[in-house]
Amino acid sequence: MTSNAVEGACAFAWRNYLLLHSGVSENDERRAALYRYISSLCDTGEYDFGPLQIAAVAYLKKLDELHEDRDARRAADHALATCLESRGA
Repeated sequence: MTSNAVEGACAFAWRNYLLLHSGVSENDERRAALYRYISSLCDTGEYDFGPLQIAAVAYLKKLDELHEDRDARRAADHALATCLESRGA
């Protein structure tokens, strides 16, 4: 299930990213960075597809805005935490 969640979340986010950025190659380095980030979330115990999907979209958006992997991860982690908090409420 873990790899299905990672693959699905990454595929969803990447397809949407390509729709918004027509000049980006299917094999752009951001795709590999996205996969590494989402895989790292699974390594910490997050396996739920919905939150992973939110984190994936947030990561790509912030990577474009901030141009730094570390900052994009931090922003996406915050989006993920907000999502998980709202589910728990």
